[in-house]
Amino acid sequence: MRRLFLLLFSLALPAAAHAAGAVLVMNSGEASLSVIDMSTRQELRRIPVLREPHHTMLTPDRKELLVGDTVGNEVLVFDPNSFELKRRIPIADPYQIGFSPDAKYFVVNALARAQVDLYDPVTFKLIKRFPLKSMPSHMAFAPDSSAVFITLQGTAKLAAIDLKALTVRWIADTGPAPAGVLWNRGKLLVANMGSDDVWVLDPATGKTERKFRTGKGAHQLFPSPDGKLIYVNNRIESTAVVLDSTTLNQIRSYKLPGGPDDIEFAPDGKVWFTLRFVHKTAVLDPATGSIETISVGRSPHGIFLNSKATPK
Repeated sequence: MRRLFLLLFSLALPAAAHAAGAVLVMNSGEASLSVIDMSTRQELRRIPVLREPHHTMLTPDRKELLVGDTVGNEVLVFDPNSFELKRRIPIADPYQIGFSPDAKYFVVNALARAQVDLYDPVTFKLIKRFPLKSMPSHMAFAPDSSAVFITLQGTAKLAAIDLKALTVRWIADTGPAPAGVLWNRGKLLVANMGSDDVWVLDPATGKTERKFRTGKGAHQLFPSPDGKLIYVNNRIESTAVVLDSTTLNQIRSYKLPGGPDDIEFAPDGKVWFTLRFVHKTAVLDPATGSIETISVGRSPHGIFLNSKATPK
């Protein structure tokens, strides 16, 4: 009887942890997803995938969580509260994924195939393919859904795709190895890994207006939930620099050894990072600067907190 009780208790743990909040981490180097309890900071289990998961995206109704498995050429659809796998969708090389703000298009950056694909967001049928060399990496949308902006990591360019005319509006120069791109107060910010800086561009023309250094390997940009701050992860320098979103002046910097990559903001004010080079996630308390780390799988990349999903 005692053995049966312990078995039933252990099976109930994941559900209880999900009720308190859980984290899903994409282990791109070992074809798995780590599920972490937000309150205990313990890894609960690993979910196997086909090959190489990188990024996640909630559907516009927030009822499903999509995970792109790039080399596996599929998008996995999960329940965002329980992380139960619901179905799989064949999609070519879904490295970076996103829905336009008006939910008219599901956009896929196929980094290895040097193409950007527009899909119907309900049927996931291909609408149009844009060959863009090379290495389409990250994306940002105009708030009015008129355009999507794509960093081309292999050619030091930024491309603007017109989502009304379905044409390439312009391709502009940016720093070497551009990665993260962010729409901020009517401008585009691009983080360049090769020049360790952020460029500010005019979204109408692609013209560069200014540049400023943030740190070695400037990689991704994340706005805080209130929109007042922007976190810039410098992956090689292993720092996260915090900018004022209005002035773009640096406010503070945090040391995060191990290559900070993606970020999620928790309801309690903590900031969760994936540490790409040391196979861990980190939890930063911005108020004190203290950092906790949790071991996960190899080369963790994307991260999702199910506190962002639709409450049950």
